[in-house]
Formats: sequence, structure tokens, C-alpha cells
Amino acid sequence: MAAKSVPVKLDMVSKTFRDPKTKAQVHAVREANFEIRPGELVTLLGPSGCGKTTTLRMIGGFELPTQGKIYIGGADVTYLPPNGRETATVFQSYGLFPHLNVEENVAYGLKVRKRPAAEIEERVRKTLDLVGLAELAKRAPGRLSGGQQQRVALARSLVVEPQVLLLDEPLSNLDALLREQMRVEIRRIQKTLGITAIYVTHDRIEAMSLSDRVIVMKDGLVRQIGSPSEIYERPNSMFVAGFVGKVAFFPVALDGIEADGSCRCSLEGVAVRAGHVAEGVAPGQKAVIMARPESLRLLAPGQGIAEGIVSAKVYLGSSVEVFVKTRYGEILVQVDDPTEKRIADEGEAVSVGFNESLVRVLPDSAG
Repeated sequence: MAAKSVPVKLDMVSKTFRDPKTKAQVHAVREANFEIRPGELVTLLGPSGCGKTTTLRMIGGFELPTQGKIYIGGADVTYLPPNGRETATVFQSYGLFPHLNVEENVAYGLKVRKRPAAEIEERVRKTLDLVGLAELAKRAPGRLSGGQQQRVALARSLVVEPQVLLLDEPLSNLDALLREQMRVEIRRIQKTLGITAIYVTHDRIEAMSLSDRVIVMKDGLVRQIGSPSEIYERPNSMFVAGFVGKVAFFPVALDGIEADGSCRCSLEGVAVRAGHVAEGVAPGQKAVIMARPESLRLLAPGQGIAEGIVSAKVYLGSSVEVFVKTRYGEILVQVDDPTEKRIADEGEAVSVGFNESLVRVLPDSAG
């Protein structure tokens, strides 16, 4: 159904705005330089104001870059308008025509392109089948749930068979359960069609569950690109580590790096080891050990690397989240199989240790 999958490339793309109040130059995107492979679903992830939506809008032709080039399928589309490039965008707001039914909303783009009536009917039918709305073809948008309306918006973008599908926080208006369901549906549809897709979100769970790769942005800069597991397990900075998941940081001195990539560290004079170290961290530099909740352990007082008091416990069924107040801040420890273990009560003294093979040394910098 979809057009042939194509790559998308940004070659040192920047976007600068002038602040209307201060007249100062604002760098929304700084030298974005990456390539999205054909058929990939890549997420632009970052906090508000990081440049992710501006980047998406430049790919779609809604913003022009201040410098750099944008290529779709090898063709330079940098200065083409949205209707001059083979993209379709699903926005945060559904933007459905209330006076048209589902079928008519989906057919709108094909009618504007003056496609034959028989072709329109066939493509609309197939697209509605794909998004699971065939039985609601004659229903008005006002009689649909939020999730159904978002499916109509998705179908309207897919029916024109774009080379690249752009999704700008499309699930932000849905409740938690619908968001989870729609994430699964978007992933299924994208893989069924094999279409190249770029997804913008500030929600790390969406990014991790949907993406082939994640591009993490901050202050207009691309901070790291990798698969969800790479971004989560092997972040290159404290910012990326903290943005994509819960984490504890322990300030250490890096004493040496072993041949297998593990390293020796000193935590306030106590020798500890870490299984991994980020690139660019050398002995003698200030560093931190990052530890995810699943890599931490609750121990008896005096047995771990940090003493603390249990401040709260959150039961999640298959696990319990235990919050421990320490001199390094409040640390979250994930305890799996809670029915088979005794978990310290709130107010009880404990210490926290970690599984050396699961922790990573990062530069001591929040950037």
C-alpha cells in the first residue's frame, strides 16, 4: 500500500529564530546531523524546548532551516513546501472535519489530488481495514472516542501513501490506557507497511516501546542516537541517563580501566568496581557511577556502599519500588519477586549496594 521505503538525511541542519521581545538569536536546532534508514521508526525524544518538534517541522517542510540540507530518498527537499515532498504528518490535534464522516475524512487527501473515484474507494477501504475502523466508516467524528479519532487521523495520512510518516506527539490527548493501546497499533501499522516514520515525544516510555532507534535532544543539540536498549543501558551522559529512566548517581574517582572494559573506582575512599565505562572518561577525571533501580540491592546496614533509611515502598505486583534516603539523595531500589523476600519497612535502616556488572561510569556533568 505504501510507497517504497526511503531514507531521510539531515546534513548539519540548524534553525535560528529571533526572540520578538529581546531580539536575541535563539538556536532552536544546532547542526543536526543524522540519517534514518528506510523502513525505520525513529523517535526524537527530549524535554520541551529541546528542538525535536522544530526538527520534525523542517523535515515536513513547515519550517525552513537556517542552514544545512534535508534529503528524502536521496533528493534534496530542503526548500520544498510540504505539498512538494512525499511526507504526511499526524499532529497532536486530530484536525478532523466534523461535517464529514470517517470515510470522507480519510478520502479527503485523495480527492484533493483528483484521484479516480474507484481508486479512492479501494484505498480508503484498505486503509480503514488497516487501522481497524472499517465498521465505523459512516460514523461522524463527534461520535468517536479519542483513540478512534486518532486512528482516523492516522488513516488520513497513510491513505495518500507517503514515503515518510511524521508523527508529532499524536497520543498526548489520550488517557493512559488508550496511549498504551495506540502505541501498539502505531508500531504494528508502521511495520506492516514498512514505511519510514519519525515520531516526536517527550515521553520516554513511548520512545522506548515504539522505536527502532531513539535520538535524544537537549538545547537544540542531538545528545545521543541508539536503539532503546543502547540508550537505556549505555547512555553517554548524566542527562541522557536521567531522561530515559530512573537512575541513581554515585560520585567516584576513576582509578583505572581494565582490558575487558570494566573499571576500578574509589567512592569516598572505598574501592568499588563498575562493569562499563562511557567513551571519553579517563582515569583522573571526575566521574559518577550510574545505577538503574534493577541493578541496586537492599542490604543490611554496613554491608553496602550507601547507608540510608527506607522512606517509602510502592507495590507494583511483580516488584516493589523501595525509596531510600541517603547522603547521595533519595535512591530507588527495585525489588523483584517481593513475595519471596522480606522487604525492609518504612523508617528502617538499610544500606544500598549494586550489581557491578550492571552499572556504568559516566562523566560528572549534567549536560
